[in-house]
Amino acid sequence: MKPLDRILINKETSLKPIWIMRQAGRYLPEFREIRKENPDFIKLCLNQHLSSEITLQPLRRFNFDAAIIFSDILMIPFGLNQKVEFKKNIGPILGDINFEQILELNEIDFINKISPVYEALNIISENKLTENKNIIGFVGAPLTLLVYMINKQSPKSGLNNNFFNNDPKIKQLLLILDKFIKLHIKKQIDNGAEIIQIFDSWAGLVDEKNLEKLIYLPTFKLVEYIKSLNVPVICFPRNIKNYKKYCDIINPSAVCIDYETDPLKIIKNIKIPIQGGMDPKILLSDKENLKNEAKKYLDIFKDHPYIFNLGHGVLPETDPDMMDYLVKIVKDY
Repeated sequence: MKPLDRILINKETSLKPIWIMRQAGRYLPEFREIRKENPDFIKLCLNQHLSSEITLQPLRRFNFDAAIIFSDILMIPFGLNQKVEFKKNIGPILGDINFEQILELNEIDFINKISPVYEALNIISENKLTENKNIIGFVGAPLTLLVYMINKQSPKSGLNNNFFNNDPKIKQLLLILDKFIKLHIKKQIDNGAEIIQIFDSWAGLVDEKNLEKLIYLPTFKLVEYIKSLNVPVICFPRNIKNYKKYCDIINPSAVCIDYETDPLKIIKNIKIPIQGGMDPKILLSDKENLKNEAKKYLDIFKDHPYIFNLGHGVLPETDPDMMDYLVKIVKDY
C-alpha cells in the first residue's frame, strides 16, 4: 500500500508522508527553464510531454510521497469554451460566459479540448519515479470555479456584495459544473490518478447563509461521487470559518487546513485524517525556524492520521535546499 493510502484508507499514525502543494513549479530552476521557452501557461498545461516532465521534476530532487499533476483548476472553464489566459503579475483573466454555447457542449468535445491532461497522467503513472508514490489528480470546487467564471478574475480584493445574489445564473452554472467536474475527475482516475484533491480556494468568501447552497451541497455531491469510484478524496476549503462543520457534513477522506487555522483546535475537533497547515513563508526563514515549525505540526498530529503539507502552495522564492531540509525533517521524525 502506498504511503498516502495508509493514512487516507487505513488511518495509520505510525508514518507521516509528505507532499507539497505546488511542489512542481516556480521555485525549481529546471521548471523556470521550461517556462522561459513556454510563456503561454495554458498551452504548457496542455502539452502532455512537458506537463508530465514538470510533474516528475520534484520527485527527482526530493523524497516526496506523491506526485500531483501539473495542471490548473481553470482547465474546466477552458474546456467549457470560456477564454482563459494568465497575465504576468495579475493572474488568470477569463472571458465572458456564453451560456448557450456551454449548454450545447457535449462531453466528447470537453474531453478532447483538455485531453493532454489525461495523457500526461498516463505518462506519469508509467514512469518508474512514481512506482511507490501516490499520483494525485485535482479539481477546483464548484464554488471556486463559479467565482472565477463569473468574476472573470481572482477575487483577491474581495467580491461585489451582490455577487452571490445572482441566483438563476449561479444555479444554472452549478448544475453545469457538477456534470463537467465529475467528468474531469473520472478521466483523471481512468488515466492513473489514485487520489483526488478538491481545491476550494475561495471558500472563505462565503457567508453563513450561502454555505449550504454554494459549498456544502455541491462539494458533498462530488465527494460522494469520488468515493463511489473507490478513490480517496482530500478537500481543501481554504479559510473556511468552521472546519468541523464542513467535515461533519461533507465527510471527505481527509481535510487540508490552511496556515491561518490553529492546528490545536483542529486536533480537538476533527476525527478524519488531516493534511497541511504550515505557513509557506516558514520556508523563507532559516533552518532552525523551519525545524521548529515543522516539528510543531508533527508533534500536534503525532497520534492522528496526518499528511505533512503546507497551508497553501510553496512560494516561488523558496530555496530548493530548504525544501530538501524540510523533507528530511519529516522523514527523520
